Amino acid sequence: MNDLFPSAAATAPLPLSRSGRPRGRASALLLVSELEDFTISFANGVAAHVPVILGVPRRQYAGLAEWFDPAVDLRLLDWPRHSSLRNPLFLASLLRLVRRERPGVIHLLSNNTLWLNLAAPFWRDTPLVTTVHDVTMHPGDAETGKLPVWATTLMARQSRDLVVHGEALRDMAADRFAKPRRQVHVLSHPAILRYAELARREGLARRSEGTFTVLLFGRIYAYKGIELMIRAEALTREIPNLRIVIAGRGDDPRMFRDRMGDPGRYDIRNRFIPDPEVAQLFLDADVVALPYAEGSQSGVLQIAAAFGKPVVATDVGEIGTTVREAGIGIVVRPGDAPGLAHAMERLAAKPRLREAFGSRAAAWANGENAPAAVGAEAARLYRRLAAARHEVAT
Repeated sequence: MNDLFPSAAATAPLPLSRSGRPRGRASALLLVSELEDFTISFANGVAAHVPVILGVPRRQYAGLAEWFDPAVDLRLLDWPRHSSLRNPLFLASLLRLVRRERPGVIHLLSNNTLWLNLAAPFWRDTPLVTTVHDVTMHPGDAETGKLPVWATTLMARQSRDLVVHGEALRDMAADRFAKPRRQVHVLSHPAILRYAELARREGLARRSEGTFTVLLFGRIYAYKGIELMIRAEALTREIPNLRIVIAGRGDDPRMFRDRMGDPGRYDIRNRFIPDPEVAQLFLDADVVALPYAEGSQSGVLQIAAAFGKPVVATDVGEIGTTVREAGIGIVVRPGDAPGLAHAMERLAAKPRLREAFGSRAAAWANGENAPAAVGAEAARLYRRLAAARHEVAT
């Protein structure tokens, strides 16, 4: 292991982590206040290669601790909400954590961290990298829109290096955040495996109802293409047993009821979906739809792949490129309702095509895009950043 990333054994005696490793001198300190599924996959993947401390809010992650690899030194922090007056005290404790642990790299797994903008100037002696999941804000995304744009922009600009999830996003991020292209790095969004693992653990099985089920899952906002999905459904003529499941909190798809070809085809679950239900939804799906009007990359795609499900997706951000290169589904033009309808009809009529896409998806999720594979790339990036900082310091 690189001397700039000392092994945990070299730091004893120190308090032990859950894995039995001494705490302190982590190769990487990862910090994030949301994005639970991405964080679990990414942290587990990185921890397969270098020591990791992960600092996250207790209120969101305490119930998810079981999904972290024991190698992840999980720190459940009393991380206040953005509007809390306790944020200055939290920042002080975070600065003490960094001084105590002396990480080789600090990696913010999202730029949606309003108050960390005040901490960044104190971390100039440590390589600071931030992952920007969405270079531009999704239209109609009420949750992300609660943060002022200046805050997310400032966090990215204060970080010397950025991570994005695709080459096209790299150029966009370099332009938007005024970064040299060499300081914007590409790491894939890793496969999200925990729901498939939950299905195996709980002995869940696919429930066949004699239907062809298309699943649209996640935060249901305008950019997710609800209207396009409904327009495509109204055009389908070759899938008499079509069932469309739209599941997740956000906008209510029933606002488009008058545009539905057959409202009886829809199973709408406009609410938070608990984990076991998520697993069952993906088991039951024949196809997962990503009919987005706009997007960068998709965590839903990473869940679908883990279940070996084919996808039909619009060509936005890096999603279309990912689907084509991995060979895991059909890509259509954004806003193309006839194209989406035809893609669903084609997949419904060709079970062997679905099987081929699904087999490649599962292989991709457990192979080149598995968390450990992405984590290996992240570890290489951390070593380069730490080595460059070491050269400057000496």
